[in-house]
Formats: sequence, C-alpha cells, structure tokens
Amino acid sequence: MASKVHRPVHWRVHEVMTPRPVTLPLDAPLTEAARLMRDENVGDVLVTQDGMLCGLLTDRDIVVRAVAEGRDLTATRLADVCSAGIVTVSPDEAAEVALRLMRDRAVRRLPVVEDGRPVGVVSVGDLTSDRDEASDREREQDTGRNEISEHARRSASPTLTH
Repeated sequence: MASKVHRPVHWRVHEVMTPRPVTLPLDAPLTEAARLMRDENVGDVLVTQDGMLCGLLTDRDIVVRAVAEGRDLTATRLADVCSAGIVTVSPDEAAEVALRLMRDRAVRRLPVVEDGRPVGVVSVGDLTSDRDEASDREREQDTGRNEISEHARRSASPTLTH
C-alpha cells in the first residue's frame, strides 16, 4: 500500500498537479476524445489551438452536450461541445487558491497553464484527500479534549444532593 503525502497549506499547485495533461486540438472528433479519456483513464481533455489552451472537455460534457442532444458523435468536433472561458491556475499558485477557485466556481478540476500552454491539471482530490484525513484527526483530538475537560469540570464541582 502506498503511503500518502500530506499536502501542507503552503504547497504550490505544481507540487500536487498531474503533469503532462491529456490534450487534443479544437478540431479533433469527439470520438477521439472519448477513446483517449478511456485509454488514459481520465475524466477530461484539455482542448488546444496551436498549443494554447482554449477549452476543456469533460466526460459530463460528452453526455450532456453530445449524447443527450442526439449529436452524430463521429461528426462532432471538440469545438462544438467543450467549455470555453475556463478558469485556470498557474503552477506557482498556492494550492489553497486553487481549492478556493474550485469551490467558488463549483468545478472539480482546473487546468494548470504557463504562458497560455497547458502543463497540468489539478483536481479537488489532489488538494483535499490528505487534508480531510488530517481534519478528521484534529476533530477526534478536539472531541477527546472536550470529554477530558467535561470530566475534569464534573470532578471539580461539588455534587448537589437534596
């Protein structure tokens, strides 16, 4: 079993992101993106034009914008269904900033770009899995402290009898 590495608040996005993101050009067919997502076991493809990030295609985009709409999947191009105007982060951005952006925008992943070119993807899981475990331990410790404090308070106060 692999040991987990804790991601301190001061970490930078490049330390937790998945490097070398899966990318396809804007004019690629949707079926190519779906196969690539399957083969690479990822839920998104970064869409590029001349190497520059211009969109994001998620597995949900395929379902909602192509399959549910009855599109011809072999004729549909990524430009027809990908999300444009996406929020991105820089590799040197604080991990906390990326997490806040994801929460504020209700997204699970952010492309990481440098000079407009995609260099990685950071997901909620990259930023929270170990932090949540640490929070659980802190809550358990707080609960234990509260129980000890309550026991000490009861022991110190006189018992009233009528």
